[in-house]
Formats: sequence, C-alpha cells, structure tokens
Amino acid sequence: MASTSHSPTERTARLCAEAARFMRDHVLSRVSHDLRSPLNAIHSWAYVLERKIDSADAAAQRALAGIRTGVEQQVHLLETLVDTTRAETRKLAIERAPFAFGPLVDEALNDARTALGDARGVSYTVQGVPADAAAGFEADRERLAQSLWLMLVFAAETSAQGAQIALNVSATATAAQFEVQWTASPQTLTDDALPHALEAFARAQAAEPQEAGRAAWVLSLCQRVAEAHGGRFEAQPLVAGEAATLTLSVSANGG
Repeated sequence: MASTSHSPTERTARLCAEAARFMRDHVLSRVSHDLRSPLNAIHSWAYVLERKIDSADAAAQRALAGIRTGVEQQVHLLETLVDTTRAETRKLAIERAPFAFGPLVDEALNDARTALGDARGVSYTVQGVPADAAAGFEADRERLAQSLWLMLVFAAETSAQGAQIALNVSATATAAQFEVQWTASPQTLTDDALPHALEAFARAQAAEPQEAGRAAWVLSLCQRVAEAHGGRFEAQPLVAGEAATLTLSVSANGG
C-alpha cells in the first residue's frame, strides 16, 4: 500500500478509520463464530426431537419446522451479511518493498503526537532504531506505520496526563520488532474529560478485562498486520499502575 500525502487531520482520520475497520472485522468474526456453534447445536437437537415426536402430532411438527427454518434463516444472515462484510479484510494483502526504519518510526511518532500525544502531554522516547538495518528489509511500510501508530496512540489513551511512553526497536535484514512500554492507567480510556483519538466503543471494550492471550479489539489491525508478515502481536493485560507492553514482530520473509 503506497503512502500518500495527507494533512495531519486527514491522516489521523484515515488511521482511525483503518483501526475501526479492522476492529469491525474482528467483532464480526467473533459474532460469526460464536453464533454458529449454538445454531449447529439447535439444528442437531431438532433432528433428535424429530425422531422422538409422533409424526402425527401436527403442532409438534410445526414447532420443529419453525426451529429448523429459524436456524436456516440465521445461518443465511451470517453468510450474506457477516461473512460478505468481512470479505474485504478477511485476507490482508500486503505490498512488500524495502524501506528505512528511521523515517518510518519518525512518521509514526509524529502521527501519534498529532492524533493524541500532544493533547495528552505524553512524551515518546525511542531506543534502538538501526541506522542501516533496513536496506535489505522488505515489508508493507504503510501497514507497519498504521500498526505502530495504533500502538503508540493506544498507549497514550491508557496513560495518565504527561506520562512517558517508550518505543524500543530492534531489526535485522530479516526480522523486526517494535515494543511499546508505558505505565497503564486504563481508567483514562473512559474519562470524558480527557481528549481521545479512538472511538468510544473501542475504548469502552479495551477498558474491560481481556481474556488471557487476547488483545483489545481496537488492536486487531496490529494482529492482522503481524500475521500477514509471518510474525506475531502480543499485548499484556492493562493493570492500573503497572507496566504495560505491546509487541509487534514481523518477518521479511514470512506471510
């Protein structure tokens, strides 16, 4: 995906829209998966009941027919609405090309400051940006920039006013890792007195306890980008007053 020139406000709006789009995809995926299991069970039990109920009982037969029709309608809705809506983002296409890490990190930091960092008064520090490691590294630069921006903005969203956020970068010609660390203040996600960049629904869900090994839904873009590059994305649970970490690892040869 080629990077294009945008004003700061346009760029922020575009990045927020991409984060929301992939969160929507994740939510729809969960809905599809979580609904199919009980629907399959209902469908199976309907056939069990059919063998137990007297075929001459017209009322019971109508009830069973209604159950099967209801299940079929729900499955049809999942296939025509949920699955079709997800088709665009189900398989993330990436465009690999060599790039320099320094400008990528600078761009993501500037975008994060514009989106929320400056308004929250947070300070970003960077360590480990290699001067020349990117010469042979090929990845989708724009998708990595979006992911890194989202990690930095999420850290600001879950930080106290004036907090410090650290970005650690390590890279070789074949792999790269971006790690964002800060002190978590999850209550800021739903504080309406503070400025925010991410949409309210995303922040409310992120403020809830997360299942083990699962990241907040709003970080779905990072997960998908990592997987498309043959890497991984990890997010530690947010605990007030304790260190929080987001880690994005990608491979130049994976995906």
